[in-house]
Parts: sequence; structure tokens; C-alpha cells
Amino acid sequence: MNGPLLLSPLRISFLPLISSMKPQKKQPTKNNPQTGKRKRGGAAAAGNGRTAPQVKDIEDLLPFTGGEVSSIRGSLLEWYDVNCRDLPWRRKECDSDGGGEDDDHDEEERRAYGVWVSEVMLQQTRVQTVIEYYNRWMLKWPSVHHLASASLEEVNEMWAGLGYYRRARFLLEGAKMIVAGEEGFPRTVAQLRKVPGIGEYTAGAIASIAFKEVVPAVDGNVIRVLARLKAISTNPKDSTTIKNFWKLAGQLVDNSRPGDFNQSLMELGATVCTPLNPTCSLCSISSQCRAYAICEKDTSVAVTDYPVKVVKTKQRHNFSAVCVVEILRGTQESEFLLVKRPNEGLLAGLWEFPSVEVDQEADSSVRRREVDGFLKQSFGLDLRKCNIILREDVGEFVHIFTHIRLKICAELLVVHLDGLCIKSDCFLRHLF
Repeated sequence: MNGPLLLSPLRISFLPLISSMKPQKKQPTKNNPQTGKRKRGGAAAAGNGRTAPQVKDIEDLLPFTGGEVSSIRGSLLEWYDVNCRDLPWRRKECDSDGGGEDDDHDEEERRAYGVWVSEVMLQQTRVQTVIEYYNRWMLKWPSVHHLASASLEEVNEMWAGLGYYRRARFLLEGAKMIVAGEEGFPRTVAQLRKVPGIGEYTAGAIASIAFKEVVPAVDGNVIRVLARLKAISTNPKDSTTIKNFWKLAGQLVDNSRPGDFNQSLMELGATVCTPLNPTCSLCSISSQCRAYAICEKDTSVAVTDYPVKVVKTKQRHNFSAVCVVEILRGTQESEFLLVKRPNEGLLAGLWEFPSVEVDQEADSSVRRREVDGFLKQSFGLDLRKCNIILREDVGEFVHIFTHIRLKICAELLVVHLDGLCIKSDCFLRHLF
């Protein structure tokens, strides 16, 4: 395509229907500033004025003693067997009598696939939200072989609403890679790490739960439980600290029930040892918890002081002008112009109405000028040569990403064309 592009690669599509664009309300966020200062050998607890005892070197806390390991394993597994939530991706684990080895190879692979899908969906998404998506997904693609035959468009449609679409693309790419191979579903952490989108945690979860490899799986819930067990107040995001949390978790993993034990740690963090309101009186391992012991002796310290609160990345404010272009040609029904986003970056590979990013919250005339330039430069569509039926602002809304607050101003542009003036090497097709 001649000339510079603001959005590349580009495809143009026509769609008979237009989706409604509803504003999304910004969810209130809690401010948890971190002082970052050390006082009297302690780490200042965020926002509460208390001082948690400082752990100078996390290495000093390693390892767990043999007695601690035995006690924590037994107490957690006993608690988990009674209290684990009935979730579709783990029902087999909950209903088992102790995690005996499953000799059925197909069943193991089915289990591994289900764990994989659930763990990817659960990244940045609440459990109650994931349940419905997981059930629909498994109904449509019950095995990795079924998923491998799907298209990216089908996968994105099924994923719609979960956000972070890159996760869905990696699931599809990973499934195709596994099916194309000759070794079947990867069974070890080392093998799983070779699959696109599977990191250390997901690999550990799949390998331990589905194939009973004795390896840890450390997520945010596990880090919080371990930090309180050992009263670790160092920055939980620090790379060295994270490595040592993995070492701690590795010492605790039960040799006969690694998957159940990893899930018990996660379950405890999700339901009992929560970030703001832990119910220590119900905790099966409170007798081994150093943070709990410290706060029982010193009322100026709380269990929630561990781990230390980390300052969140400052949210970036972006502004975008979106133009819903409706094309009228002869007696045919109207069609809408869609653009495919680049295959990398934010909302990679998804379809959208033509949009341009503006430097700031520009007024309507500035936004239209930018949109006009984009349509002409990218598609050869010169609005000065078109019969414009209607052009009006239709609203604005804010969409919140993890680190981006995007304000979108949308307009409707209706044009009548006898022949679409567009660059010859653009790809045209209909979406039905």
C-alpha cells in the first residue's frame, strides 16, 4: 500500500450491522500508596501507619524445617479435601480419594487441556466470570484437537468479554503446535514451557495437577500465603524475592499429591488468606504462620502488612477518535467499514471501526480532520469527493485497560458512493 499507514497491516471489511457502543463506567480504585521507607528495622505498611518487622534477607528464612513441611502439608490437604470449591475444571480433583495415579492417557490429556484453558482464562479475571466462559468453551472445543481446528475469528468470538485477547490467540497457537507434534500433550514443565503463552506458573499448574509432576505453581495467592507464613515484608514483585518464593513453595509440594497441594495453597489464598480481610481463625495453618504470631503479640502489626503493598504503575491517559463509516451504494443495504488492528500490541488482530489516536482531548473539528486524513491516506477515500448524507458526533466513553485509560469519542459518518474510491491493493471482503 502506497504511503505511510497509521494502522498496519490493514484489511477492509463491510458489515451489514453495527454494534452498539455503550459507555463503560470506570470502576473505583483504592489508593494504596507505598512509602518505600524503612524505619527501625521495619517496612512501612502502606496506608495504615503501622510498621511491619523487616526481613533483611529472604534467604535467611529458607528452608522450612522438616516438621513445618509435614505439618503444613497435612493440614492444608485435609482442609482442602473438605473445603475446596466445586469448580468445573477441578471437580475430578475434589471428588478423588487422594489423587491416585490415573493410568488412562487420554483422560490425563483431557485433564491437562482443561487445566490449561482454565488457568489462562483465570489470568486477570474473576473465578465467577470464568466459570460460564469455561463451560461454553469446553462444550464447543472439548479437546486440544477440537481447538486446533478452530479459526482465530471463532476463538476471539468465544473469548469476547474476557479481555486480553492475546491469551486466546496463544491458546489457539499452542493447540495447533501440540496437535502438529508427534509427542502428544506436553507432560513436564520443561516441555510445557515450549508452548506459546505457557509461563512458569501455568506449566507448573498443568504438570502437577494433570500429570502429578512434583513441582510448585506460584501465583499471587500463593505468594501472599507464603509471605505471611514466613512474615516476609520485602517487595513481592522483586525478581530475587519471587525466585525465593518459588523455592519456598517447592519445599512444601506434597510428593504424592502435588496437584492437590498446589491448589490447596491457591485456594487458601483466594478464600481465607485474602489480601484485605483474612479470616485467620479459620486458617488450617495459622499455628505455623509467623505473621499471625507477630500480630498476636504486637497490635501495631497486622497480618495484612505482609507482603508489603507495591505502588501500582501509573495509568496512562490516551484519547482516540472513532469514525463509524456507513457506506450507501445504489439500492443495496448499507455497509460498514471495519479495520483489522496490527497482529501485535493492544487488541492485536481484532476488528474495529476506523480510529485515530489524538494527542489530547481534542475538539470535534480536530478529531474530524485527523479522521479525514486517516481515511484518505489509508484507503484513498477522499470525503471531498463523496456525497455526505450525515455526519454527527454520537457519544463518548471511557474504556479501562490495565495501565491505560482510553477515552473514545465516536462519530457516525454516512456517505453515498456510486463507486468506492479506494486503493486497488486493499483487500475487500464481506463479513457475514
